[in-house]
Amino acid sequence: MKLSRFILTFTSAVLLSSCGGRHTAGQHADNEVVAIDSTSMVSPKYAQGFKVKYLDDMVLLDINDPENREAERFHFALTDKDFSGEIPEGYSRLNIPVESAICMTSLQLSNFLKLGIPEKVVGITSTRHLHNEQMNRQLKEGTTHKIGIEGNFDNEVIMALNPDVIFISPFKRGGYDAIRNVNIPMIPHLGYKELTPLGQSEWIKVIGLLTGNTEKANEEFRAIEHRYNDLKAKVDTVSTRPTVFSGEMRGGNWYAVGGKSFLAQLFRDAGGDYFLKDNEESGGVTLDYETVYTNAANADYWRIVNSFEGEFSYDVLKDQDNRYTDFDAWKNHGVIYCNMKDVPFYEKMPVEPEVVLADFIHVFHPDIFPDHQPSYYHLLK
Repeated sequence: MKLSRFILTFTSAVLLSSCGGRHTAGQHADNEVVAIDSTSMVSPKYAQGFKVKYLDDMVLLDINDPENREAERFHFALTDKDFSGEIPEGYSRLNIPVESAICMTSLQLSNFLKLGIPEKVVGITSTRHLHNEQMNRQLKEGTTHKIGIEGNFDNEVIMALNPDVIFISPFKRGGYDAIRNVNIPMIPHLGYKELTPLGQSEWIKVIGLLTGNTEKANEEFRAIEHRYNDLKAKVDTVSTRPTVFSGEMRGGNWYAVGGKSFLAQLFRDAGGDYFLKDNEESGGVTLDYETVYTNAANADYWRIVNSFEGEFSYDVLKDQDNRYTDFDAWKNHGVIYCNMKDVPFYEKMPVEPEVVLADFIHVFHPDIFPDHQPSYYHLLK
């Protein structure tokens, strides 16, 4: 659907709702019938990091940090290529639909893969955990290129690709100043900062809006939302809620996430209690061993995600740090494990929170899903 036609249908819906019934549904004053295409509208329901406003001849996309409302905000006026009007003050123009893009993270890439439009991704950074056959084929054939790593981008490759947009994560240490002079629009994708699993996955609507796949994005998200909430309802009234902790020791520090993070919410929705549930932080937290032990020594489960060559086991954990054996979750074989070498964790998990939720419910409450086959996480034997 062309942007102008979409704006017409949306504006018609607004006018009809405010005209006090003076016209029949789906009609203008001149009796021209207009189909109201609500499936082409983007309206965030869970995501806190973006807003969309529809004007007569453009769509305004506002992006902000879900974790910090005082952080820098970003404003884009989405138009078709033939637009010749004025852009609101403070907004940057971007022609849609976007036909080519560079993704700086796998989370961004996951949206393109879920929408079935991997061909629009002409550049990516790391391919370390890339499983998708189509993307690997595009890399082999040269229709998608590696552009370097954060802080050391290859500007010549980026300029040769000349994509319509570059999706960035501006609040990470990405070294984006070095590529600002390539004069390609950079769009922040802040799904990774959302505080809920559904909020994170809802960023697929932003990619759908920008690429002309809004209906597909809305359809995919409705299916995710329905399945997620259906699963969540099955454990809302459970009588016992096991405790779970997360992370590992790295260089003398224990890296976990705060109690307001999307992962903590995922544990709650699966019928569990996160060991830092009273913590007010939403991002990563660095703890010492003693703090973790004090709060998690008797926890039922321990969630671990890593990339391990060979077979990960309890003996491997013991060899890594003998203090791990002091945790009940080690003693009682309560480690919930995901090996990124075996599963497409980063490129699929952000848009499959309902699948991850089912994995956790299966571990926390096996009587609810006794026949569930894990996709990402399994109980380490």
